[in-house]
Amino acid sequence: MPELAAFHDLVFPIAVSFGATGGPERRNEIVQMLSGRETRNQRFARSRRRYDAGTGLRSTDDLYDVLAFFEARRGTLHGFRFRDPFDMKSCRPEAAPAAGDQPIGTGDGANAEFQLCKTYGEGGDAYVRPVTKPVAGSVRVAVAGVEKAEGEDFAVDALTGIVTFAPGSIPAEGEAVTAGFAFHVPVRFDTERIEASLASFRAGQIPAIPLIEVLA
Repeated sequence: MPELAAFHDLVFPIAVSFGATGGPERRNEIVQMLSGRETRNQRFARSRRRYDAGTGLRSTDDLYDVLAFFEARRGTLHGFRFRDPFDMKSCRPEAAPAAGDQPIGTGDGANAEFQLCKTYGEGGDAYVRPVTKPVAGSVRVAVAGVEKAEGEDFAVDALTGIVTFAPGSIPAEGEAVTAGFAFHVPVRFDTERIEASLASFRAGQIPAIPLIEVLA
């Protein structure tokens, strides 16, 4: 029987990801009118990230690690975690995550579950990105500005990014819930093969290793 696609809760080689290139991609439809004006429509509500991990290869050991990782994921079949070198925290890259970094909801006295997310921009034009693959142990949560204790007041699902408050710690009506965290991007390989040769690699010609975000 053919193997079904799954998500492997493993991180792509960190040393290689540091040198990767890429970022968010948007899909908009632009129609040019006879008048010279244009109309623009957003085709997808969410952005999708693409990367080329080939630019992160620095040695034949790196190349070996990527080839082994590719084989173990069965090429494009299974998803995995990727550390975005540009955007991997609830704050700026040089800062440490703090419990007040990102708003993730407002309490109503009954709801115990809140999705981790990161907001880009401000006001009505802000884009809210769900964060589904937080780094275990990195999540800090506050309610009404008071930091809570993981394991005592709340738990975090590292595969969904959902914060669940314990029965006695559910945020009350109107209380702001915020969070800080480090996170990975769920991706898969976006190629069925990796073409590499030692001669070209030593000459500085690196293979392309495209990755694409897997949206939940």
